[in-house]
Amino acid sequence: MSETGNSNSTVDAYSRAQAWQLLTEWTQSESLRKHALGVEACVVACGEAEAERLGLTGEARAAFIQLYSTTALLHDFDYERHPSLDEHPFVGVRELERLGWPVELRTAILGHAQYSGVPRVTHLDKSLFACDELAGFLTACALVKPSRSIAEVEVAGVRKKMKDKAFARGVNRADVIQGAEELGVDLEAHIGFCIEAMRRRASELGL
Repeated sequence: MSETGNSNSTVDAYSRAQAWQLLTEWTQSESLRKHALGVEACVVACGEAEAERLGLTGEARAAFIQLYSTTALLHDFDYERHPSLDEHPFVGVRELERLGWPVELRTAILGHAQYSGVPRVTHLDKSLFACDELAGFLTACALVKPSRSIAEVEVAGVRKKMKDKAFARGVNRADVIQGAEELGVDLEAHIGFCIEAMRRRASELGL
C-alpha cells in the first residue's frame, strides 16, 4: 500500500482516500458506493462519540476516527465481485491483509457478517454491525419520501416501516435490533442518531 503525505504513519498509509480508491476500484455500482458512504456516516459518528468518551484529542483522535471511517467504507468493497456467502467478506479481507490494512479493520469487517463466526468484541466491531443494515434501511425510507430526502425521515416512521415486511425486504430487521443491543444503546435513540449522521452528509449521499 503506497503512502501519502510526508510521514510513514499508519494514518497516512491507510487513509480514507486510500480506502475510497480501493472501494471504487472494486465497486462500480453507484448504489453500493452510496451504501458504503451511508454506513461510513453512521459509523464515524459512533467513532466520534467514542473518541469523546475516551478523551482522545489531536492525532490520536484523528487516527481513531479514520479507522472507523475506512472500516465502514471497505466493509462491502468485495461484494460486487464476490457476493456469495462463501466469498464475501472473506475474499475482501484476504486482499486487505495482503495490502497490510490494520487487523482491527479486518476483524470488524469479518464480524459484520453473522455467518463468519467472528465475534464482535470491540466498539468498532459493534458499531459497524449496528450501522450496516440500519443505514441501508434509512436510505430506503428516504427514497420513498416525495423529496427523496433523509431530512423527512423520522424515528417513528422508521419504526413503522420496520414492521412492514414488504418494505425493503432485503434488510434484516433482526440485525438492526441486535446491533443496537450489542452497542448498548436504545434502538430508537440509535435510529435517531444515525438519521442525524446521514443528514449531515445528505448531499454526498444523494439524499
